[in-house]
Amino acid sequence: MALAPIVIFTYNRPMHTKQTVEKLLEADLASASDLIIFSDGPRSEKDQDAVHETRKYLASISGFKSLKIHEAEKNMGLASSVINGVSEVIAEYGKVIVFEDDLLVSPQTLTYLNHYLDLYEREEKVISIHSFVYPLKKYSGKPFFIRGADCYGWATWKRGWDLFEKDATKLYDQITSNRDLAYQFDFEGSYPYTKMLKRQIEGKVDSWAIRWYASAFLLGKVTLYPPSSLIQNIGMDGSGTHSDDMDLYTHTTLNENLENLLIAPRSIEEDRDMFLEFKAFFRSMKPSIVKRLINKLKK
Repeated sequence: MALAPIVIFTYNRPMHTKQTVEKLLEADLASASDLIIFSDGPRSEKDQDAVHETRKYLASISGFKSLKIHEAEKNMGLASSVINGVSEVIAEYGKVIVFEDDLLVSPQTLTYLNHYLDLYEREEKVISIHSFVYPLKKYSGKPFFIRGADCYGWATWKRGWDLFEKDATKLYDQITSNRDLAYQFDFEGSYPYTKMLKRQIEGKVDSWAIRWYASAFLLGKVTLYPPSSLIQNIGMDGSGTHSDDMDLYTHTTLNENLENLLIAPRSIEEDRDMFLEFKAFFRSMKPSIVKRLINKLKK
């Protein structure tokens, strides 16, 4: 099995980046994996020192099979950085594992992602593999599929990323042309994804993630999720561009039985029971938390 390259997108948080990389180095398969880092340029003079400190740390990284660092001279913003960076890497390698600079992984994360990248490489219906799951009341006990795509510790192939549609207006028009389609896109009315897509069009949000989800959803593609979360987000502490303290991102213990992780679903179809768990979780969220989630996507 050829391992997928790991890509990390960084900006101006050297301590978060250091924690992310150090935890990644503890993961199985890390030393056999290529690491590619995209460091965004400063947005203003006040960010220059933090960007410099981040890049100083990046230059000291060792322990991976190889290391490449791309330093942007000007600020691109996360959306453009991800779209361009993923496109560049996937054109060369054919597949990719993507993290941001505030995600801690479990020891099994890379094994899980690479295993299913290999297993579903030729399954056209599967668009991506995901590492994060919300704190649900009931878990499946094994990996499961949900329609669409997601953005926290994920992996995909060139055939999947080629389906990414940048044009938010085109996506919005297709989704809102059918009331039932928009209802399903919003997890049966439990989460305002359609509204977020409209905000992207209006320039109030600059999110690659909402367009990635919409692109996959419209084509009927599914994403694989783990039995419980393999990712912990440490960026909801006020240090990010749009972040806040939110327990729903830090609930995981970063531990999962490897046997459970490698029990593939019997069919490549959305798991209705787990869909309803997602829906129930979204409905249980307080309006303030929903607002914070939307703010997170503004990055």
